[in-house]
This record gives sequence, structure tokens and C-alpha cells, in this order.
Amino acid sequence: MAEYKEKRSSKRVKVECDIHYKMVDDEFDDGEIGRLENISGRGMMFIAEKGVPISAELEVRVEPGNKLTPALHARVQVVRMEKQRRGTGYEIGAVIRENLD
Repeated sequence: MAEYKEKRSSKRVKVECDIHYKMVDDEFDDGEIGRLENISGRGMMFIAEKGVPISAELEVRVEPGNKLTPALHARVQVVRMEKQRRGTGYEIGAVIRENLD
């Protein structure tokens, strides 16, 4: 088995909660709800029913629902989108560009 060296500068944390997201430029869209899978200090990966274009800027809101984990309201940029291997949705990878709160 080959050794794998992690190339990310921030460690991922497994999280399972809803994520609300919408395109930054679309003020009239109520947005979509996805499922946040993991997050780090620089990015996140979530599952969405619909695909999102690479390089799209999204406004995201995550409210984990517990008192230990703070809510997140941020602008992110999509860097990866792949059809799920198991399931019918898409895996969306995004880099956090700006914290909005």
C-alpha cells in the first residue's frame, strides 16, 4: 500500500449538518439546501442535489444546531464538483473566501 501525504494546509473536520447556499449574484433566489460533509479552516465539501459550476461564488450559511460549534455565514468559491459515486447528488468542494458575519 502506497503512503499518502496530506497536501492540505488545514485539517478537515467531519461534520454532518445542513448547509444553505445560493449564488452570490442572485438576490432573488432563496437558495438550496445541501448536506455539509466536512470543513476546514480554508474550505468545505458538501453534497448538493444540483450541480454548481466550477469557479461559481456562493453565499453559504451553516448552523450546526449545537452550542459548541459556531454558525458560519461566508462567501465561498467552488473548486471541485463531481457526481457522487454512491447517491444521486454532487460533491461540491469550495474554498472559503470571506466570512460574512
